Amino acid sequence: MSSPSSNAVQAESASSSSSSAPSSPVASSVSSLSVGTDVTQLDQASATSADLPPSPTKEDIALPFEERQAKAKALKDEGNKLFVVGQYEAAKHQYGLAIALDPSVPAFYSNRAACELKLEQHGLAIEDATKAIQLDSKFSKAYFRRASAYLSILDPKSALPDLRIVAQLEPKNATVKAQLEATVKLIRRLEFEKAIKVPDGAQAADTVESNLKEGSGSTVVPDSYIGPRIADGDDQETKHLGKIDQKFIEDMIEHFKNGGKLHNRYSWQIILGAFRALKQEPTLVDYDIPEDTTVDVIGDTHGQFFDFIHLLNKTGPPSDKHALLFNGDFVDRGSWSVEIALTIFAYKWLYPKTTLINRGNHETSEMNKVYGFEGECKVKFGGDLTFKLVTQVFIALPLATLISATKPPLTGNELPDSFSIAQRQPIVAKDTGFKRFFVVHGGLFSKDGVTLDDIRAIDRFKIGQPGQQGLMVELLWSDPQAAPGRNPSKRGVGLGFGPDITKAWCELNDVTAVLRSHEVRMGGYEEEHEGRCCTIFSAPNYCDSTGNLGAFARIDDKGSIGWTRFEAQPHPNIKPMAYVGNAMNGMLGM
Repeated sequence: MSSPSSNAVQAESASSSSSSAPSSPVASSVSSLSVGTDVTQLDQASATSADLPPSPTKEDIALPFEERQAKAKALKDEGNKLFVVGQYEAAKHQYGLAIALDPSVPAFYSNRAACELKLEQHGLAIEDATKAIQLDSKFSKAYFRRASAYLSILDPKSALPDLRIVAQLEPKNATVKAQLEATVKLIRRLEFEKAIKVPDGAQAADTVESNLKEGSGSTVVPDSYIGPRIADGDDQETKHLGKIDQKFIEDMIEHFKNGGKLHNRYSWQIILGAFRALKQEPTLVDYDIPEDTTVDVIGDTHGQFFDFIHLLNKTGPPSDKHALLFNGDFVDRGSWSVEIALTIFAYKWLYPKTTLINRGNHETSEMNKVYGFEGECKVKFGGDLTFKLVTQVFIALPLATLISATKPPLTGNELPDSFSIAQRQPIVAKDTGFKRFFVVHGGLFSKDGVTLDDIRAIDRFKIGQPGQQGLMVELLWSDPQAAPGRNPSKRGVGLGFGPDITKAWCELNDVTAVLRSHEVRMGGYEEEHEGRCCTIFSAPNYCDSTGNLGAFARIDDKGSIGWTRFEAQPHPNIKPMAYVGNAMNGMLGM
């Protein structure tokens, strides 16, 4: 595999569909990378551009009212065409221009809300749907889209009144009726679990290990089982825990690619192996890059197993001289979340020091109940014991990783022209003069002065699930924005933080840049805030609909970052969200 150099981006053409064969990777500069004729220039822009409202020209504003109305309708129609082909950011832009010309039309706001739902900007979708409702109190689509946004941020109680209104407005709509019934059931389930204080699988690991040790029926592998097997441990005390090697993982991956299922015994051994390693790690992991080695940072993969394996073929597996950092959100949405989780956990068990895992906002029980992972676990493992076990492991995941270079940074003529300001004029650790990167799934904080020690002090085991406020939820949910300062999150959870916030935080903590994931970037990654905040997204053609590239970052011992982009791969005909329960059925169906 070719390594990405510090002054180039490794790239693939993005013109293939999910059914076409991938092209060979070719080196390309950032500015010359082709992402295909079906991706607009607007779509390649940072998602933070969505924070800046579109502005019509002076000539458009000066048009007579009737002409402004006609142009606004034409913009809306163009937005509809873009939405149909999956160009949601571009469609949103057109709707925004239409609103600027004629802010009196509720459909413009409702259509923009539909784009924002697709872009996971749920807070903005609530705002736009609310505006549409204010303009037309009987606009059923706006109520439904606002309800969808509330459900997406796990607020079914706020969704329920809107769904009831839609059911009154459209009593024969079967989709709405099913969604209303599912939401009522979801609320009852969550209230029941809260009432009996379900302990997030607190005893699952003990139960599973006891079953393995006793050799109970569910852990006995039948002779008819066809698939890779884990050898017993080396002594009587560890016999039931097993031991793996690189060949087992390679065989397991091939088994998964062929549609195979791992026996529960081996799955449990892998999950427990990762759990033992993760329990020993601090909330903020420190990783110093050994001399002449690299670490690759991987963003969201969201159950897209065949893209994930293509990605691993590019990075290479973790080893004693090569680290991989999985920066959260490897489950939910895609329909092979179990296979990705088991692969990552197997590497964590085999290479605990060089397989690094940060928790994402989707490694949480509430998200898993809504976005498919819980349902997938029940189907692929039977019962709910394995989901409870994995929930316990997710709580043990560190919240962030501090990657530190071990050699001085490049200077002078060594610096590639493509380097951002953050790379050319880096903030470095005062004691060493070396670069440091703070890797976290979401982003920064609602208050100034948060230090690395504050993050280290978070008791992730005591907190368990992140909730709606506090440092943990901000680490998992926050997003960068183009505007300075802080603003309410466009998602409805966490917050938006500007370039001034990023710079001040990096200076306070001697951090060169924040590397985060959590948001689609059409080019797979984006260097934002003068390179002090970089977004890495590793699920190409996200949910089989977005048309984006995937990417990963490679950091060497000098702290130089290289980027590799890659495109989506063919996969079996199983749609995303295949295991989602009824609570999310019908969303965006109107």
